[in-house]
Formats: sequence, structure tokens, C-alpha cells
Amino acid sequence: MVYIIWLDVVVVAVLSGNRNYEGRVHPLTRANYLASPPLVVAYALAGTVDIDFENEPIGIGKDGKEVYFKDVWPTNEEIEQVIKSNVLPKMFVDTYGSITEGNDAWNNLVVPKETLYPWDPKSTYIHKPAYLENITMTPPGPPSVKDAYCLLSLGDSITTDHISPSGVIKPGTPAAKYLLERGVKPENFTTYGSRRANDEIVVRGAFANIRIVNKLLEGEVGPKTVHVPTGEKHYVFDAAMKYKSEGHDMVILAGDEYGAGSSRDSAAKGPLLLGVKAVIAKGFERIHRSNLVGMGIIPLRFKAGEDADSLNLSGHECFTIDLPRKITEIRPGQDVTVTTQNGKSFTCTLCINTQVELEYFNHGGILPYLIRKLA
Repeated sequence: MVYIIWLDVVVVAVLSGNRNYEGRVHPLTRANYLASPPLVVAYALAGTVDIDFENEPIGIGKDGKEVYFKDVWPTNEEIEQVIKSNVLPKMFVDTYGSITEGNDAWNNLVVPKETLYPWDPKSTYIHKPAYLENITMTPPGPPSVKDAYCLLSLGDSITTDHISPSGVIKPGTPAAKYLLERGVKPENFTTYGSRRANDEIVVRGAFANIRIVNKLLEGEVGPKTVHVPTGEKHYVFDAAMKYKSEGHDMVILAGDEYGAGSSRDSAAKGPLLLGVKAVIAKGFERIHRSNLVGMGIIPLRFKAGEDADSLNLSGHECFTIDLPRKITEIRPGQDVTVTTQNGKSFTCTLCINTQVELEYFNHGGILPYLIRKLA
């Protein structure tokens, strides 16, 4: 007889990079800590992060004696000697002296003669984006949001990696299905980050982080949501396409620090391509708020002391945002009333901070604004 005991193990990574998002090192790592390169090695030797380096050994030496952190940590003099012996001026002279000459792989690339970039319809890495399709010379004005469904209901500290992950494209996901349909083998799926120049991957990768917690799923963790009218559970992309096909607007409910982490434009482009019209949050990371405005998405902040929980918003409501249709009637930071189909209403602050941002917003985002100005 075999007994299997399931333990809720938290797998941890220690890395010396500049990102410690969930699942960044490996999809199954739930906790990721940043440390200097020598500390990464020390933790690797110890095999755990639950250690007191000052009082606990990191291992046993060949002589059978306990080895402590202080025994392997190099002195400043030792580090200086290694640098002097291995980081030599000639290395920099040689590298920068030939940097403009390129290399055989670069120099042998075939350069197209066209003035405009010749899009390759077979490419799964670079794709002609949909951001500027059907653009007209007349700005569309502020968007109308009426009876919008909540695509996701999120908590605090939703990072840009939750919104637009860089990690591995897992089999069975909308992005994986897209690639399979175009003849890409699973071993060549690579990552969302490497395929960000393809808007079809960006939209399928929006909110595809395997660690995202969507309150609509009532405790389940992962990149899915509930299609409110039917109660069906779908990947976020599939649910958004279903809402779109039915002619429904979509909003996102979120907590504080929405959009924290590294600033990446795909974290605003992805929701736009999904069809999200507004994000109603307790607070926004500064740059991400600006990026939302730059893509024509309405950023609304709950009033102080309020959030989706305190207002008893389940995420199953339909939301209508009372925003003037004329840009001249909107001012930065004004109050905006949001109502639900069951008669509940609450006031938010419009997080558009300047007249310039209002101009971008009137054009449907900064890209259409620039195109119209250039034209």
C-alpha cells in the first residue's frame, strides 16, 4: 500500500536579476527573492531560504566539518584581486573598437528595399498590429461605457506581469492554440515576452499569468474568469471574445497599486485589445495609469476609504460610467458617477491628470493622436 501526502509546499527561487514576479523563474515558483549573485550561490548551497546564515551551516565540507557563510564569503581584497585579474581594459577596447562592424550573422541579413516595413503574414513573432485599424481623421471622443460586464475582479498589487506576463506559453492556453494553428510546435512556443511584437499574442497573453487571483473564481488561482451572463468559466481571452461577440463593454475592478512593477506598454495594449473600456481601482501605479490613458482606457479611482469590497461589488453587476461625451466637458481629476443595473451608484475620481492626457484620450489614445497629427 502506498500513501501519498499532499503538502502545500511553497517553492522558492533566489535570483540576482531585476524582476521577482511570481512564476518568472519557473511557473511553479510561488515566492521569488532578489539577492546579490554571491548570495544566490550561498542560498543554492544551503538549499533553502529558511536559514540563519550567521548561526546555521550552509553545508558539510569534504572533511566532514560544518561550513558556515563566513567561511565562503570572499573578502573585499579577494574580490578586488579577481576583478584586476579578469576585467581587463583590452576587453572593452576590442569590443567597442569593432562594435560598428557587426558580425557575420548581422551583416548577412537580407535588407528589404521597401520604404514601409513588409509585413510577413506567416510570422508568429512580428504581426501588423490592430491598434490603428479603421482610423479616421476625426477623433472619436471619450468612449461610452454602458452596462459593461466585469471581466476580472482583482485585489491589491496586481503587477504588470500579472496583466501581461513574460513567462512560458503553456500548452492549452489561447496563445498556445493560436501558435499550433500556425504550425508552431510546442517546444518552440517560447515565452509571451519574446512574442510581444505580435499583437495576437499580446491579447491572448493579457491576464494569462498562472498566479493571478480573480475574485470571480472564488478562490481558484489562474488565468481564467467567469462569463457572468452564463456563469461559464473560460480563459480570460475567450471570455472577452464572447463578450465582444455579444456586443458588451467590459471593465476591470481592482484594488490598490494596480499596474505595479516594471512599466510595459503591453499591459495597457492587452486590455485594450480584449475590449476593456475602464479600470476601476483603489489606486494605480503612476506609469501604468499614464499608459492606460495612452491607450484610451478610462482609469477611475475609488474614493478614499472605498473599494469594491466596501461597496459590496461582487463583480457580477453591469456598470455604466457617466462620462460626458464631449471632451470639452471633461476636466482632469473630476468626479465620475458609476451606476449598476441594480440601482447602486458610487463616485470615482477620473485619473486623467493633465490637458495633454485629455487630448490623447479624446483621440482614443496616443497612437491615433500622433497619426492624426502627422497626417
